[in-house]
Amino acid sequence: MADLSAFPVSRLFPAQNPDVIQLYSLATPNGVKVSIALEELGLPYEVHKIDISTDIQKHPDFVALNPNGRIPAIVDPDGPDGKPIGLFESGAILIYLAEKTGKLLPKDPALRYETLCWLMWQMGGVGPMFGQFGHFYKYAADKVANNPYPTERYRNETRRLLDILEERLANRQFLVNEEYTIADIAIFPWVRSLTTGYGAAEALNLTDFPKTEAWAKRLSERPAAARGLNVPPRA
Repeated sequence: MADLSAFPVSRLFPAQNPDVIQLYSLATPNGVKVSIALEELGLPYEVHKIDISTDIQKHPDFVALNPNGRIPAIVDPDGPDGKPIGLFESGAILIYLAEKTGKLLPKDPALRYETLCWLMWQMGGVGPMFGQFGHFYKYAADKVANNPYPTERYRNETRRLLDILEERLANRQFLVNEEYTIADIAIFPWVRSLTTGYGAAEALNLTDFPKTEAWAKRLSERPAAARGLNVPPRA
């Protein structure tokens, strides 16, 4: 049985099965990226729900794993050289899981870097900009009721990014080389959230992006993705 005592988070969330990957997450667009990848890869894992409304992610035992105090994070008891490893930042975790299994990341060097470009595009653009749009459009609407600038700024940036995605998907099923990769996994939950999370289909005129909407719907219906989208369960 693996010894996870070196990770303080294991005191906060004791592992029932310390021999499998421990996932600390919530079913947000960022969180489900990792659970979808774990499901697609068939890796055994144990999930611990991080209820961010309670600020548990700021507890010192969690911050010891992720200094940024955000989800998701993992502890893999079987890391490099067979030693346990803790990881944070969803993009880094996706790369780690892909390299651990040899799946979801092309082996061809050029295609690998192309995939990483789209992954970084999500991390630096789609996630922050879509998230800010959702914040002002849905969660802080009362605070900006007399100032449309924040919502309009992030609406315009969200649409700009969707334009890029629509063009990329014009004649392809996946983002890179007709191969389902961690880039697809990183991006499609954010596109999906514009409707399912923020209820902003009309505000963003999402019908202007039919290829993107079809792609996100198609990927969300993959059996492994459908499971991962509900980890940890919302109910």
